[in-house]
Amino acid sequence: MKSISGKFFARLRESRGWKLIRVSGSHHVYMKTGNHARILVPIHGNNDLKIGLLRHFMKVAGITENDF
Repeated sequence: MKSISGKFFARLRESRGWKLIRVSGSHHVYMKTGNHARILVPIHGNNDLKIGLLRHFMKVAGITENDF
């Protein structure tokens, strides 16, 4: 699995129906209607997300590697 930036993952999430509910510094909080999980995505420029964090986000959001 290759790593992707927080910016790219945020765009991917928005295209899947997740909505940005607030921003706290460089961390964006997303929520989806009908899903009680909130996902806090760190957006630090174009720095890549660490693999473990990316896998966790993908599991919660229901996104697979094939989606990007």
